[in-house]
Amino acid sequence: MTIITDSDLHDSLCQICIESPHSLLSELGYAAKQKIIETTVCISYKKGDLIYQEGDMPTGLHCLLTGKAKIYKEGIGGRQQIVRMAKPIGFIGYRAFFAEEIHIASAEALEDSIVCRIKTELILDIVRTTPDLAMSIIRALATDLGFSHRRTVTLTQKHIRGRLAEALLVLKETYGYEADGCTLKICLTREDLANLSNMTTANAIRTLSNFATEGIVGLNGKKIKIIDKEKLEQINNQG
Repeated sequence: MTIITDSDLHDSLCQICIESPHSLLSELGYAAKQKIIETTVCISYKKGDLIYQEGDMPTGLHCLLTGKAKIYKEGIGGRQQIVRMAKPIGFIGYRAFFAEEIHIASAEALEDSIVCRIKTELILDIVRTTPDLAMSIIRALATDLGFSHRRTVTLTQKHIRGRLAEALLVLKETYGYEADGCTLKICLTREDLANLSNMTTANAIRTLSNFATEGIVGLNGKKIKIIDKEKLEQINNQG
């Protein structure tokens, strides 16, 4: 990782983080935004770098500004279970931050990414004095909790085909399509796709190949095209 020291670049990145309509901070007043810009650290991460690690205490509130990240837990034998995929402009690690607990999962950059780390004391002071921001954070936490509940049912009750179908649809909803309107806008290794679907890499490869044979998806290296979205949704709904 590399801390961005260029002041003009730093300020422009912070502006994106707090002014984006997708940011929880966009409704703050001018003074609060200026304090955030003055105290926030912007950090550049290379693909594969850890943004934070399971077991560590939060060092601030992390906003994923550019790039993509996976949030995962280490399982038995070092096997990962991906619990969430993150995209810009989004906060990561904020459950542990607001609970004042250690991180129960790790965050890793899936591609070169920039993360803004907002000072702990500042964001807590802003939350205490800004009810609208506090409500927005509560809604975001509630939404994530609902997603986690649904995923728990999926990963424990659905068959392999249903789990993989849902994983592909989650990737589509999170990152969208490339310009062709069908290629997922993310390149995941087969291992990561398996870890997102709670299955072995061999099962993920086999099931994905079956989807391709059935004309549901198209494969080109790590690139995945969703050819028959209705069929994929049907497999997901059937479980």
